[in-house]
Amino acid sequence: MVSKVADEPQMLSKKAGCNSHGQDSSYFLGWEEYEKNPFDPVTNPTGIIQMGLAENQLSFDLVEDWLEKNPDALGLRREGASVLRELALFQDYHGLPAFKNALARFMSEQRGYKVAFAPSNIVLTAGATSANEALMFCLADQGDAFLIPTPYYPGFDRDLKWRTGAEIVPVHCTSGNGFRVTRAALDDAYRRAQKRRLRVKGVLITNPSNPLGTAVPRADLEMILDFVAAKGIHLVSDEIYSGTAFVPDSFVSVLEVLPSTRAMADRVHVVYSLSKDLGLPGFRVGAIYSSNPGVVSAATKMSSFGLMSSQTQHLLAALLGDKDFTRKYLAENKRRIRERRDQLVDGLKEIGIACLDSNAGLFCWVDMGHLMTQHGRSFEGEMALWKKVVFEVGLNISPGSSCHCREPGWFRVCFANMSAKTLDVAMQRLRAFVETTTNSKGGSALRRAPAAPARSMSCPLAMNMKWALRLTPVSADRKAER
Repeated sequence: MVSKVADEPQMLSKKAGCNSHGQDSSYFLGWEEYEKNPFDPVTNPTGIIQMGLAENQLSFDLVEDWLEKNPDALGLRREGASVLRELALFQDYHGLPAFKNALARFMSEQRGYKVAFAPSNIVLTAGATSANEALMFCLADQGDAFLIPTPYYPGFDRDLKWRTGAEIVPVHCTSGNGFRVTRAALDDAYRRAQKRRLRVKGVLITNPSNPLGTAVPRADLEMILDFVAAKGIHLVSDEIYSGTAFVPDSFVSVLEVLPSTRAMADRVHVVYSLSKDLGLPGFRVGAIYSSNPGVVSAATKMSSFGLMSSQTQHLLAALLGDKDFTRKYLAENKRRIRERRDQLVDGLKEIGIACLDSNAGLFCWVDMGHLMTQHGRSFEGEMALWKKVVFEVGLNISPGSSCHCREPGWFRVCFANMSAKTLDVAMQRLRAFVETTTNSKGGSALRRAPAAPARSMSCPLAMNMKWALRLTPVSADRKAER
């Protein structure tokens, strides 16, 4: 008798059975290990602390306070009258005009009103993941390629490639210039794509960068625009971290430097969401902004497969329409991000670990190459160190190789998805690991300035956790960061 289980894979599509989703990346596997043993200061103080999640939990109280003062928005009321029937019935997938108007104004406010956004050029999507995939469907056919500077967000291997069939060609950047993209690196990536007989349809950048935590300088944006103009290709600028730029005037939107020609305007597209700036990834609010009528039309049709609820749009139209709230929120949120970033950077510096100088984002790009005790400064050494940090130290961080970085030893470390006390615990654990590693290499204990009083000493180090030699992926879907 033939087993039904053995026959089941034949009942699935090729797409369902393929391995191109990227779930076997160490980026996603680290999440899996965290979910098996999540840290809790009371119920599981030796669990794994999640430092691989770029989530903004620093300003929830500001949103909660606004909701308390504006119960009509959450209660589906307008001026005291119920709008349930209005919102519950079928909605055009172009989105509620009130929400698109408020979102357009908020995006402009973030950029110091240096750029104006036309609501008619906004396509609403279920998060930035859907926005980026929709753009790939609009701009590239199966087998076409996009150039992406490294290191880049690991989820792009899933978001851009899995269902669309598009290819990614890395633009290799190096630590020698702070991982800034150069014209030589773009030209090299373009030549490599041609050798693979790939048709390059565009360049995709993240600005501010995930995982670097740096905003792209104006001069670099101008250079990239010159490159895409010369090649006659598209530029997608993922600007979902624009509101996290905590250094004044550090973030420059690509739309600020975009040439006024119609040809260039039609080939530059911006992706945005409220997942990072407002800390609302669960609301699934994303957007494509494009001046290309064809892209707007096609992306709007595609958005029908992942619509944003009318209830969410109603609530956020009121929230973003409150100019006094958005002004205060943007300023206070940036202040809190900088303060928490400084806590991480100072803690790492005290134990001899350096970071790339950052001015945005919810993470730091951290150089831990000197802690590699196995295989030297190699990718094998990076993975061995990563496993130790996850299983011995109890910190889930993301290795640079998962971000396609060519230089082993770099890690992305997130800081905004936890309390200051939990971050202190993470630094205590890492300090103990560094001291053990330094002594085992025959060096002396680290010299450091007297440590500031810890915010909490109630969580013991997870140094007795046995670490595995191998992580085994499971078939269940991994969570999306966006």
